[in-house]
Amino acid sequence: MSAEKTGVGVIGCGNISGIYFTNLTTVFENTKVVACADVLPERAKEAAEKYSIPKACSVEELLADPDVKITVNLTIPKAHTEVALKSLQAGKHTHGEKPLTLTREEAQELLALAEEKSLRVGAAPDTFMGAGLQTCRKLLDEGAIGRPVAATAFLACHGHESWHPAPEFYYKPGGGPMFDMGPYYLTALVSLLGPVRRVSGSTQISFPQRTITSEPLNGTIIDVAVPTHVAGVLDFACGTVASVITSFDIWGHNLPCIEIYGTEGTLCVPDPNCFGGAVRVRRAEDGEWKEVPLSHAHEENSRGIGVADMAAAITSGRAHRASGELAYHVLDIMQAFHDASDQDRAILLQSSCERPAPLQADLPTGKIDP
Repeated sequence: MSAEKTGVGVIGCGNISGIYFTNLTTVFENTKVVACADVLPERAKEAAEKYSIPKACSVEELLADPDVKITVNLTIPKAHTEVALKSLQAGKHTHGEKPLTLTREEAQELLALAEEKSLRVGAAPDTFMGAGLQTCRKLLDEGAIGRPVAATAFLACHGHESWHPAPEFYYKPGGGPMFDMGPYYLTALVSLLGPVRRVSGSTQISFPQRTITSEPLNGTIIDVAVPTHVAGVLDFACGTVASVITSFDIWGHNLPCIEIYGTEGTLCVPDPNCFGGAVRVRRAEDGEWKEVPLSHAHEENSRGIGVADMAAAITSGRAHRASGELAYHVLDIMQAFHDASDQDRAILLQSSCERPAPLQADLPTGKIDP
C-alpha cells in the first residue's frame, strides 16, 4: 500500500533545486511537488517542464494554493526569513535550506510564529539522516566505542574565489566557513552527541581582500566582511568536548572530517556534507581500523529527506527530525563561535534541542518511518 502523498511547493528554482525536485517527485513515496516559484518566472517554468510539476507560478499564488501543505524554501540565505514567515502566515509548514536564518532574533520570531499557528518549521542540512551518519548513530547507541569523551571536526579549504562563478557571498554576512559549511558539521555532531551547552572560540580574517580568479568575474576584488578562520571548543551537555575548525584560509591538510573518541575506541565519521561514505571504527582491543557496513538506506544524495520526514511526521503526529529547534540550536552555536572571539569569553548557550530520533534501519530508499 503506497503512502499518502503530501503536497509540496518549492520556492526558489536555482542550482540546488534540481536534487530536491528529483527526490521529492520520484524517490520519496510520501511527497509530491504540486507547484514551484522563483523571482525569475522563466526559471520556474523551466523547472516545471523539466520535472513535470503541475504549476509554475508566483510566490503569492503558490502560498494561496490549498494543495501546498509544505513549502520548501530554497531562496538565498538573506531571503530565508521573509519567505518562511510568509509561508507560516499563509498556513503552510515550511522547510528551508541552511542556515535557518541569519540571526538568532530572526529565528526566534520564526519559531514563535510557528508555535502560535501550530505549524512546523524545518531546515537543512538533512544529511544526518543519510546512511553514513545513521550508521554512526547506531554504533554510538550500541556502545561500539564506549562513552564518547571527545571529538574533532574539521572543514578546511582556501575558499571559493578560484572556481565559483559568483563567490562574493561567501565573504559577506551569512557566509564564511562557519555559516556556509558549519551547519553540516554541527548538525552531525548534535545528532550524534546531543545538544551543546558552552562554546569558546577564536576567529580571524586572514586575508582582508580576495581576488576572484574564476569566470565571469576574474579580477574582481572582494572586501572580506566575515571571519574566514574559526577555531573553537564545544562542551556538550553529555560531557563530550569537541574541537572544531572551519577555514577558508588553508591550502591543504590531512585532517579527518569528524572523529569521535570513546572510552573503548574511536569512530571515524564520513563527510557530513554527504549521505553515504565510509564508516570506520578502531576499538582498543583491535589495534586497527575496521570499516563497518552501512546499516541504513539513503546512501546516495537524498536532499529532501527532511521534507519527506516532516510530511510523515505531520501525518502521524510525531516529531520531525530536521526540526526548527535543531536548526536554531546550530545557528546559536555558529553565532556563539563569533561572539566568543569578539567578547573574549566562553558563551553559555540559551538554546537547546532534543537529539533527533534515529531512523529505522530496515527501511528501503524512499520510505520514511511513520
